[in-house]
Amino acid sequence: MTAFSPEGPARVFLLDGAALLAARRRVYDGDPALAVADQRLLLDAEAARAVGPFSVIDKPTSPPSGDMRDYLSQGPYWWPDPKSTDGLPWVRRDGEANPDRELHDRHALAAMLSAVNTLAAAFYFSEHEDFAESAGLLLRTWFIDPQTRMNPHLQFAQGIPGRCEGRGSGIIDTAQIGFLIDSIGLLGGAAAWTGQDQQALLDWMTQFLAWLLESDHGVEEAVQANNHGTWYDVQVLSLALFTRNEDVYRQVTARGAQRINAQIEADGAQPFELSRTKSLDYSVMNLTGLFDLADLSGHCGVDLWRHEGEGGRSLRRAVDWLVANGIDSEWIRPQIEPFDSSRWLPLLRRSAQHFGDPRYSACISRLPDIDEAPAERIVLLYPEPQ
Repeated sequence: MTAFSPEGPARVFLLDGAALLAARRRVYDGDPALAVADQRLLLDAEAARAVGPFSVIDKPTSPPSGDMRDYLSQGPYWWPDPKSTDGLPWVRRDGEANPDRELHDRHALAAMLSAVNTLAAAFYFSEHEDFAESAGLLLRTWFIDPQTRMNPHLQFAQGIPGRCEGRGSGIIDTAQIGFLIDSIGLLGGAAAWTGQDQQALLDWMTQFLAWLLESDHGVEEAVQANNHGTWYDVQVLSLALFTRNEDVYRQVTARGAQRINAQIEADGAQPFELSRTKSLDYSVMNLTGLFDLADLSGHCGVDLWRHEGEGGRSLRRAVDWLVANGIDSEWIRPQIEPFDSSRWLPLLRRSAQHFGDPRYSACISRLPDIDEAPAERIVLLYPEPQ
């Protein structure tokens, strides 16, 4: 390791800091089991250096406030009403994504998150400052620079023409902010990410957390019983841990078991998600969120991984049900679009780690269209124990 490497684990909450540190040492020692994944990560990071920077001020449409720094997006499953002369109000077609949803800030946000996550991981495993410099530019442009930064709220997220300018459901647009917080942790020790940068981002995250907790949209989303409620809790808990807001993270972890009990049946099915037209997508997405909630809650002394509700409702029962119905057999519930098999990878690897059962990892070899599983970043971020 070079002289400036932090010797301790990174400050991360979804990932396992000690496991990451051990994996990085294996990479430095030339472990062949991680070599292909490491090389692929470096190639992905070189490509990520060429994108962006992204900003909310670059969208073609002004938000209702007139402030281009306000995030703007459109409800994904809403379309003009063919029975109306002006198409208003728009009507819902569940699971049928309107391509116009990408016209505002949603696509730029997703691109920024993806690039930062790639660059931060590449910096962590290589200590190449070029990667940290590129990640820092993306973060400062989106969150810090007064001229280009996003205002810390989602007031106009997932608006619906003719119905509303924004809604609580739009909070799911930032569902991956928890992983971004971990990526910021991976930048620790980088010369390109300064203490001033960290404090400015901390200030933004503190304001965003306050908005999630106090706004009408946030209050509405907090009580949702399906994946929206799950991902709201994941965001709030991630932000509370990052900003060291103990009161908030204790409130969220106290209701974690209730989320599991309400969303997972005794047999492991997730009825709220099975009612959707893309039921496998939503079942995997919601369980991934519940896994995130369990990892985050562990930092607060709450073990959701081994929680069992009435009739055995549990995270393990849910993943077993999905494996039995989505991998061991053909999915027979509604799924109007092909399912991306790569979405199984983190779910299966994390199941193997937390439940101590290698059978979950063994399922990866049976997934369709996964020919390069050892090269997936999952091998580095969720390394198998040695």
